[in-house]
Amino acid sequence: MTNSGNYFDTFETIFQNKDLLQIDHVPDSEQLIIGREDELNALANSLQPAIHGQKPNNVLLYGKTGTGKSLCSKFIVQQLVQAGVKQDSAIGVAYVDCLQDTTESAVIRAVGSAINEPGVTDETFPSSGVSTAECYRRAWRVMDFLYDTVVIILDELDKMSDPNAVLMTLSRAVESGKLSNCNIGIIGISNKPRFKDQLNERARSSLCQRDFVFPPYDANQLREILTARLPAFKNGVVDDAVIPKVAALAAREHGDARKAIDIL
Repeated sequence: MTNSGNYFDTFETIFQNKDLLQIDHVPDSEQLIIGREDELNALANSLQPAIHGQKPNNVLLYGKTGTGKSLCSKFIVQQLVQAGVKQDSAIGVAYVDCLQDTTESAVIRAVGSAINEPGVTDETFPSSGVSTAECYRRAWRVMDFLYDTVVIILDELDKMSDPNAVLMTLSRAVESGKLSNCNIGIIGISNKPRFKDQLNERARSSLCQRDFVFPPYDANQLREILTARLPAFKNGVVDDAVIPKVAALAAREHGDARKAIDIL
């Protein structure tokens, strides 16, 4: 025990802003997103109709772990929402981790919970006791009541037990008359380049998506990514030799930025 009676009184931290090292940290500026300008432009081009209350294009993003798919998706929809406000277009966003929510029922509950404002809509999305069909009906009501467009990010989409039903239902919601005031855009993210082959013909036809591939980062890009996160540490903490070494190690791991940040 310390003299003060509290073990934590003697601890000092090497960190200035440790949030910069969190894998799910979404930066406010694209300056912290290295080597993905083309991909960001492609995503923005696909989603921009939503700013004017029109249906955005559905997209599927492919690439190995740590290539920036989730980061770019979250960042660009964050900017999309801001741009929508300027045009008086209400845009909602639902991020779903399909590694956790692996079934159609779990996904639509996650979507509904993400976009819902219970105090306004008087709708709820409990984890049990409500059928999948009823969850869909509640989600449609929330979307029509609150938004002009909802963008749904389905991360790790290939981990779903059967993605066909949810992709087809969501992508056809307007066409089938489920929605009357709101459009839906889907961003599907997969580590498997042949994921689309798992989809049946009806799902592929309904989705009618644009495909984008995220290549691995090279050592120079990884070095830039790590350098941009140096403000996470206090001055003088990180030796000049650390970042080149970490970037070289991570480059061997198929250019995995997550691995690089974790090593750092």
